[in-house]
Amino acid sequence: MPIGKKQWTALKTGNNNLSKIANIEKLWELQNERLVIDVRTPAEFEKGHIPGAINIPLFSNEERVVVGTAYKQVNPEEALMKGLDFVGPKMTSYIREAKNMCPNRKVLVHCWRGGKRSFSMGWLLGIAGFDVMTLEGGYKAYRNFIHQAFSEKKLNMLVLGGRTGCGKTSILHAIEKKEQQFIDLEGMANHKGSAFGGIGENPQPTIESFENYLYETIRKFDTEKIIWLENESRNIGRVFIHEGFWKQFKKAPLINIELPFDRRVEHLVEQYGQSSIPDLKDSFKKIQKRLGGLSYQEAIEALDRGEIDVAASIALSYYDKSYQYMLENNETPDIHLINFESESFDVIADRLIAFANEHFVVNPIS
Repeated sequence: MPIGKKQWTALKTGNNNLSKIANIEKLWELQNERLVIDVRTPAEFEKGHIPGAINIPLFSNEERVVVGTAYKQVNPEEALMKGLDFVGPKMTSYIREAKNMCPNRKVLVHCWRGGKRSFSMGWLLGIAGFDVMTLEGGYKAYRNFIHQAFSEKKLNMLVLGGRTGCGKTSILHAIEKKEQQFIDLEGMANHKGSAFGGIGENPQPTIESFENYLYETIRKFDTEKIIWLENESRNIGRVFIHEGFWKQFKKAPLINIELPFDRRVEHLVEQYGQSSIPDLKDSFKKIQKRLGGLSYQEAIEALDRGEIDVAASIALSYYDKSYQYMLENNETPDIHLINFESESFDVIADRLIAFANEHFVVNPIS
């Protein structure tokens, strides 16, 4: 909350129980015992927030605009008065909500830069008997920290690739069940990566939210052990992978699996067979030019007849050509090809784990 210099100094030197400031490196340790309270606006919180944090906004979206405008166009004192007008009637509700969410009354409060908004909420909760800490640098420090970690935290990645319909995601989930580390990028992005990838998925997160939850997964892993991922383009739908993480991803060894065409068609029918025909048509429309007019028309007619397998075969013919081009131009320095036939995904998972243990015991990323 924008306040004047004199008022700010008075609050800082007063008896307000706010005497502890945590740096970003202590965040995850403190989360074990403290509730993280994000006091930014609902719009800021929705765009991206620290996983596990709750939102008790000091200002609504509209109120923050009013206060910020007064601060810039009039003066800090006017902004202070506007802020007090908004906050004053809600002070008891802030305390009640914090009590309901945090029975032990130990909280870590932050705003965007660890400034006046978090200090104001911290001061209020402090005089209400809470054990309050504020996050130095706020959410901005958190974002800077994870961006740096994406570039500097060395990960023992192993990437699983293969033609469309190989069931890579299902195989990787089978691998995960066998106590292996797996980062489900498509699951985090709510998108399967292709023109058909959004069918049946929830709305995609913001890039900011995607990055936050990606780091939350990474930080819990043993970086000396293999971390499995599915081969992806840098964009998964409308979500983009952070450059630092992407550079490591592209240097990682790649295992490409091959399965028979008919089996891949069967898997696609299982995956998309219950999807609505209009959704499938919309997805074919996205690749119409690359598919070619005749193939596109044949696919649409097959969908009209309810022949999902025929439409899937047409889609695979296109994606196989695209896959072959990408494989031939792949910059990954270490590529392994493994063929499978009728084995179950569970058996394939076992074989891939055995192969990985034999070839990638030591972290291959320098």
